[in-house]
Amino acid sequence: MANRTDPLAKSIKGTNPQNLVEKIVRSKIYQNTYWKEQCFGLTAETLVDKAMEIDHLGGTHGGNRKPTPFLCLVMKMLQIQPDKEIVVEFIKNPEYKYVRALGAFYLRLTGTDIDVYRYLEPLYNDYRKLRFKSSDGRFTLTHVDEVIDELLTKDYSCDIALPRIKKRYLKPH
Repeated sequence: MANRTDPLAKSIKGTNPQNLVEKIVRSKIYQNTYWKEQCFGLTAETLVDKAMEIDHLGGTHGGNRKPTPFLCLVMKMLQIQPDKEIVVEFIKNPEYKYVRALGAFYLRLTGTDIDVYRYLEPLYNDYRKLRFKSSDGRFTLTHVDEVIDELLTKDYSCDIALPRIKKRYLKPH
């Protein structure tokens, strides 16, 4: 039961929201201690508190490809589908940069093309440093604007395939 999607959740891009994460990564998350102990029973309200505890981004790392708490919380958001207003508040949060990154990542996975550009492009002006746990388990420094650029221009981020979005159309002057 703990790994099921909320029965009231809408399908995203024609599938169960959790299927946006590949099966192998999904099963690694379900087996992870952080997932079992910290994400069990989280609601949209209590998720905010957990998100404020995050101190780094990342996908999976190490020899057995252990998921980061960031990835576990992304999965939890896919499971419970918080309201768009809550996700937008995550993105607009000026104090907690990891909460902002979590909201941006979730919106990029689930949002419409218009919403993705509307809410993520302003974050290009956020130059705060973020810790990123690479696949070899080492920490590197990145910045919020670099993460946003990755979300808007790359096919993969944090070991998750990002759904396709339309290219940004700019009118010539």
